Amino acid sequence: MTPPPVNRPPLPAPISPVSSSGLPPTPPHPLSDTEIELRLLMEAIYLKYSYDFRNYTVASQKRRVLHALDQLGLPSISALQDKVLRDPALFGRLLQFLTIPVSEMFRDPAYFLALRQHVVPILHTYPSVKVWVAGCSTGEEVFSLAILLREEGLLARTQIYATDINPASLEKARQGIFPLEAIRGYTTNYQRAGGRSSFSDYYTAAYDAARFDPSLCADVIFADHSLATDSVFAETQLVSCRNVLIYFNRQLQDRALGLFHESLSHRGFLGLGSKESIDFSGYSDRFDTHARAERIYRKLA
Repeated sequence: MTPPPVNRPPLPAPISPVSSSGLPPTPPHPLSDTEIELRLLMEAIYLKYSYDFRNYTVASQKRRVLHALDQLGLPSISALQDKVLRDPALFGRLLQFLTIPVSEMFRDPAYFLALRQHVVPILHTYPSVKVWVAGCSTGEEVFSLAILLREEGLLARTQIYATDINPASLEKARQGIFPLEAIRGYTTNYQRAGGRSSFSDYYTAAYDAARFDPSLCADVIFADHSLATDSVFAETQLVSCRNVLIYFNRQLQDRALGLFHESLSHRGFLGLGSKESIDFSGYSDRFDTHARAERIYRKLA
């Protein structure tokens, strides 16, 4: 199945804002040398590779970039920028640090239990269902949702779009192979999420890995998509984007929420992570709360 096209916008010409005095405006607060280097690095990555990390939180940028410096053996952020601009392969390695995948199957089991109890019955009223897993990382959430939908009799008429900006993560997600050492935790999560079967029915163990039933995601569309630069590609009834917005600043959070609002059909559902909320966002008045503790919202119009 052909993935939906990704229409990355043309890069704008760099613009230097100018104050009434003819000089660049003074930042609202003095920036540290590290913050300046981070800004320059993120701008360089955007202009060179069209990956936009400029509106990720400074704390997230700093933590990930400093970890990359340590692992890559480089002395400074400026040295990293110099090499990234000249070596696409090095940028590919850096991308793995900037998009560190942190996930597990049926993470926050109460969320999946709430989907079973409060969302699935409504999804059953649609002749077909489209689900968007935004920031799918290495696929744990995609397979979790596929298992849930199969058990609830919905998978056969559901199209799942699984998107991420990291090609390596998307490839791992397609494979559906996870560490065997993690299966015990996944099994516990599955049971707490209201699982209706034996979790072992869904995978085959070999050596130190568990390969999940490929039929679960046979019709899933895995695709490159950036919440920072790309647009909506399909109308959906459920968007699940969990533990992604916490890495964005307020401006980028609002952009992502705008994409989800545009994608969702009338009265569609939005699921966020346990530490995320639409409260105080620019879209707080466009959703109502469907399950507050589990961060599940419903589009108003």
